[in-house]
Amino acid sequence: MKELPLLSVIVPVYKVEAYLDRCVDSLVQQTYDNLEILLVDDGSPDSCGVLCDRWAARDPRVRVIHQKNGGAGKARNTALDQARGELIGMVDSDDYIEPHMYQRLYSLLGENIDIVECQSVATENDYAPLDDGKEFEMTEVSPVEAMREHIQNTMFTQVIWNKLYRRSVIGDIRFPEGNLIDDEFFTYRVIGNARRLAHTSAKMYAYRQQPGSVMHETFSLRRLQGLQARKERLDYLKAQMPELVYEASVNLYFFCIYAEKMSLRFLPAHQLPQARTMIRKFAAGLTPLRPSRRNPPAVNFWLVLAQISFDGVCKIQNYLDIKKQL
Repeated sequence: MKELPLLSVIVPVYKVEAYLDRCVDSLVQQTYDNLEILLVDDGSPDSCGVLCDRWAARDPRVRVIHQKNGGAGKARNTALDQARGELIGMVDSDDYIEPHMYQRLYSLLGENIDIVECQSVATENDYAPLDDGKEFEMTEVSPVEAMREHIQNTMFTQVIWNKLYRRSVIGDIRFPEGNLIDDEFFTYRVIGNARRLAHTSAKMYAYRQQPGSVMHETFSLRRLQGLQARKERLDYLKAQMPELVYEASVNLYFFCIYAEKMSLRFLPAHQLPQARTMIRKFAAGLTPLRPSRRNPPAVNFWLVLAQISFDGVCKIQNYLDIKKQL
């Protein structure tokens, strides 16, 4: 029987001592067993470094890299540079996966398919209801179709951890270092490198929601890094997939609206001018944007209205959002 290709699973580790064992246990229990598990201790101030070393002593497939704290992007880049596998997986160190996940994803990695993803389940505990992926719907798409889904946040979303990649599709693509947000700068580029992509509806990844995680950080100026990521994606599409430029432009424009709404609600008064200047700069570079039959009516309504009064739309939507919560 032909040996399975080596799969390198990259796990950046920082201040997750309460969750790390659950994460690594889900990796060593994978039915796809030709693994190297790269635990990157990113200068964690708790006992994570010790826990990583214990796992390496227990399972020879676990490799530990200790480095000074540089953030998740730098940790992933370090691991990508040292990974030996033909296949790459990425798991966040407070999450965990179903025992068959990588075996099922690999089974969908056809000759011309370079990226396969599954769905995830949000959880606050160690017992998320996950699927074994045995009998689930599979969708195969072209890079353009995948990018359209990516822009619409329906499939092939920006998250990096529910996917299996051929190493060749990543190539020399790396994460920005020192950012709060890094996956938004990464995912669209690897999608663009793929020959074909596949998606399974099986929920095989447990995404833990904890109060101290990056995604639960209170809105701050650093969240505006998402504007730059979407602008770089738009510039990429202008050169590589011009048929998607309109969708990406609308997406960025609505993210500008979202960013200003959140800034108005959560930023201190002295930071608002800086945020508004940045947001308006990105928004101004997109207009005029005409409504389209491809958009839902509500999108066209807000698109037209925002170009008449951007500030007014942000205030109205904030009012409506708050009213819904009452």
